[in-house]
Amino acid sequence: MELDPDQALILNYLGYSWVDQKVNLEQGLKLIEKAVSLKPDDGYIVDSLGWAHFRLGNFDKAVKHLERAVELRPEDPVLNDHLGDALWQVGREREARYQWEQALTLKPEAKDEVKIRQKLVSGLPRSKKQAATLRQGEKAKRKGLGKRVEMTVRPGRSSPAVRQ
Repeated sequence: MELDPDQALILNYLGYSWVDQKVNLEQGLKLIEKAVSLKPDDGYIVDSLGWAHFRLGNFDKAVKHLERAVELRPEDPVLNDHLGDALWQVGREREARYQWEQALTLKPEAKDEVKIRQKLVSGLPRSKKQAATLRQGEKAKRKGLGKRVEMTVRPGRSSPAVRQ
């Protein structure tokens, strides 16, 4: 990057290449962040930032940036597909499926279309973080199953009284 460190497209290209290959993820993220600071309204560069966060397991941040990328470039099937993947990982599965369906309407490349159709059938494998969250939720549900809860609604009250 000695030639010109302020070339957003070059920074993005190198950063995204690393991130997509799952190498030099932290360095790739820094390059992409610099590219976004130079071109904050470029949907493809914003997508790269979201995808970097996705690869790093920062799914909430990924969703934030990928939603912005799709807002900037709604006609791109890859950006919609990326957003679907991130939404799935944060448990927003219905929205993920919508994004994948949207990606299909935008005529993705044949190899991408096959992958997207598979996601619509099977979803994505759970991330470790998502699996742990789901396990905690299941444990909490099982703990609550043994308790008896009574609800009564009294006239003139806007909410029911709950007694355990």
